[in-house]
Amino acid sequence: MAMEEEERPRKIQKMDRDEPQSSPVDAELGPVMTGAVVAGENDTASEDESRTGTPATDNKDATSDTNNGLADIPGATPGMSKNQLKKLRRKQQWEAERDSRRAKRKEKLIAKRERKRAAAIEAAQSGAPKPEPKLKLKHLRSTLLPITFVLDCGYDELMLDKERISLASQLTRSYSDNHRSPYRSHLVVSSFDKLLKERFETVLSKSHLNWKGVRFFEEDFAYAAEKAKEWMQGPEGGKLDGVLAKQTDMKPEDGEVIYLSSDSPDTLTELKPYSTYIIGGLVDKNRHKGICYKTAVEKGIKTAKLPIGEYIQMASRSVLATNHVVEIMLRWLELGDWGEAFMRVIPKRKGGVLKGEGNKSEEGNDTPENDQPEETVDQEQPAAEQTAESNGEGNS
Repeated sequence: MAMEEEERPRKIQKMDRDEPQSSPVDAELGPVMTGAVVAGENDTASEDESRTGTPATDNKDATSDTNNGLADIPGATPGMSKNQLKKLRRKQQWEAERDSRRAKRKEKLIAKRERKRAAAIEAAQSGAPKPEPKLKLKHLRSTLLPITFVLDCGYDELMLDKERISLASQLTRSYSDNHRSPYRSHLVVSSFDKLLKERFETVLSKSHLNWKGVRFFEEDFAYAAEKAKEWMQGPEGGKLDGVLAKQTDMKPEDGEVIYLSSDSPDTLTELKPYSTYIIGGLVDKNRHKGICYKTAVEKGIKTAKLPIGEYIQMASRSVLATNHVVEIMLRWLELGDWGEAFMRVIPKRKGGVLKGEGNKSEEGNDTPENDQPEETVDQEQPAAEQTAESNGEGNS
C-alpha cells in the first residue's frame, strides 16, 4: 500500500498533512513548486485552470464586471448576456436624450426661420423681386368615401421586437397616405393591445392619439367589421364620389367584408361601397405562411387577393407591406385602374412591369435571345420605403 501511494500522480496526492514527507520519488523530482497545489477550495480552482487553461481569477473578474454592469443599468437581470446589456444601455441612453434631441430640433427650426427672415429683409432692401411661394402638393379637400380599411394587428406575439417596430412604421405610413389621399377611407386598427400598443404609448409618445379619423379597437377585426357597417350608413359615413360614384345602384346592405390575403384562391376585381377590407398587420419574414388566410377562414370571413398577377409581371415575390396594400387601394379609388395603381406604389426594386409593356421594345426584333422581355430591377429606393417595406404575410 505504501508503494501504491508513492506512485500516485502528484496532482492528486493528499495534502492534508502539515508538512509533506519526502520520498524517493520526491528526491528524484526535486522540491515542490510554490503555489502549484493549494489546499482547500482552491484545489478545485487549480484543477479547473489545468483543464481549461484559464486562470481561476478570470471568472471572478468577469462576474465582478457583470455585477458592476447590472448595478449601472436599471432593469438588467443576472441572466442577461453582455450583448443584451449593451442593447439595454443604448436603449436607455436613447430615451434619456429624447428631450435634448427635441430641443435641438426646435433650435434648428428657429434658426431656419431667422435665416429666411434675414434673407427676406436683405432682398427687400436691395430691391430684388420677391420670390413666388412654392406650391404645396396637397389636396384642398379630401373626400371621405363609405368604405372601411381595417388593419388587423392580432399577431403581436408572433413578431420579434424589430418586426413590431417595422409594423408600427407601416401603420404610421398607412394613416399618412389615407389622410393625404384625395379619396380617403374609414381607417381602423383592430386588436390594438399588448406590446404594439405599449410601443405607441411609450416610445412613440402616444402620437397615434393625434391621428384624425382613425379608430382603435382592442377587439378583433370581426368586431371592427360589424361596427363599420354602422358608421358607413350614418350621417358621417361618406359619400359616393370618384370611382365609387359609378356604383350608384349599391345599397348599404350590399356591402361585403373581405380579408385580403395572397393565399386566397379568389381575386379582388374592384372595391365596393359600404364594404370593409381587412389587411393583416404582420411582419414575420414569411415564417408563418398562410396564417392570415387561416384566421379569416376560421372566422367565416370571405377572402380575396389583389389582382397583381393579372396586371403586373413581378421579378420577386408579390407579398407586400401593410402600408403598400392600403396605398394601392387608395390609388385605385382615385384612378380606377389597378395597373396604374400597382406601378405607382410597388417599390421599383421588386422589378414590376405592366404586362404587355415588357414586349413593346422587342417588337420587330427576331433575334432569339431577345424573345423574352428583360426584367430590370432598380436597386435605388427612398429611405422611407426601405423602412416601411417588409414581408408582411397575408397582405396581398
